[in-house]
Amino acid sequence: MKVAVIGAGSTYTPELVSGLAAQHHRLAVDELVLMDVHAERLSVVGEFAKRMLAHQGLETHVTLTTDRTEAVTDADAVLIQLRVGGQAARLGDETFPLDCGCIGQETTGAGGLAKALRTVPVVLDIADEVRRLAKPDAWIIDFTNPVGIVTRALLDAGHRAIGLCNYAIGVERWAADLLDVEPSRVSVDPVGLNHFSWTRRILVDGEDVLPRLFDERMPEVLEKYPFPEELVRLIGAIPSYYLQYYYFHDSVLERLRAETPRATVVAELEAELLKQYRSPLLLEKPPQLAKRGGAFYSEAAVDLLASLYAEEPTAHVLNVRNAGLIPGLADDDVIETRCLVSAAGVVPQPQAAVPPELLGPIQHVSAYERIAVKAALSGDVDDVRRAMLAHPLIGQWEKVEGLVPRLLESSAAHLPQFSVEVS
Repeated sequence: MKVAVIGAGSTYTPELVSGLAAQHHRLAVDELVLMDVHAERLSVVGEFAKRMLAHQGLETHVTLTTDRTEAVTDADAVLIQLRVGGQAARLGDETFPLDCGCIGQETTGAGGLAKALRTVPVVLDIADEVRRLAKPDAWIIDFTNPVGIVTRALLDAGHRAIGLCNYAIGVERWAADLLDVEPSRVSVDPVGLNHFSWTRRILVDGEDVLPRLFDERMPEVLEKYPFPEELVRLIGAIPSYYLQYYYFHDSVLERLRAETPRATVVAELEAELLKQYRSPLLLEKPPQLAKRGGAFYSEAAVDLLASLYAEEPTAHVLNVRNAGLIPGLADDDVIETRCLVSAAGVVPQPQAAVPPELLGPIQHVSAYERIAVKAALSGDVDDVRRAMLAHPLIGQWEKVEGLVPRLLESSAAHLPQFSVEVS
């Protein structure tokens, strides 16, 4: 099997390599192609990846290339993990919205929209090349944020694609540790969208243990997911981390204005990681990588790859078409939901009825995501305005008028589709 990783200069890549090594009995990768446009970073990360695999005694052939065509040709699977504009663009995403009294964050709100506008055209260009040059049944696995929007764009264009996030596996590993059970026995059943979901069931051997956790272990639940107990009990689910931006907008905005931007912290961490990766003595991923934010990324990605070529289905939380699963959403909306995955296909599992206090916000954000894809492809500034008006974290005309020129200026170098200057 040939697996290509686009954006392999990322400091996340050793997580993926670690997963391939740990799961080689389930997924035999003969050739791993690491591709990135940044040759120096690719060399540092790629040589470290080779050392990791050799240390594990694996004979996987690793190719480093800046040539995307070479990377995807005859690939069985292509993993896309991009950050168009790098940490500098992320810093803009996290800061320009604050000037207008809006949340500054890289995957939601105005910052998330900026990232989507930069990213969707690039990913679709990659996917078109995959369709032409990879094997006919090749899978595209997108780990690029904002995952839900990017996956929608890929599926709209007819690509064989799945969106993947590490949030759900993080909940599973936390629950397994809390309950002292093997992680393989645990799966979660969220409802919602990528970075906008609620965990309504935690299954151990198929039995929902979340009610018991609420009754017997609520302090530990709230320690891990710090939302008010009254809120958690009211909705009967664990809100994802990103729902803090919605449920506590004003207090979070105040905090973000006072904090060092996460992009600055990550840039410093990446510099330290790359310094460590250069050491020929380093043979395993360093503990500092856990601070990068990609916990369990390797397990999620490799487990999914293995399941796509396995006979027996296993459960994964993925970004897929709604296709009638949640009444009240369009069939072509992209949701994040529990699926059974095997070589026979990806089968989303039935959802319990979604109450209006959850369905309403999901519909709201899903409408925004639809317009965001349109804006990324049209290059029409009015579509950007429409997307912002539809977003529950923006929605006010005065804020939209202040945000649009700041967004276009912040990301100007990476938005060739927008030729209109906005003052």
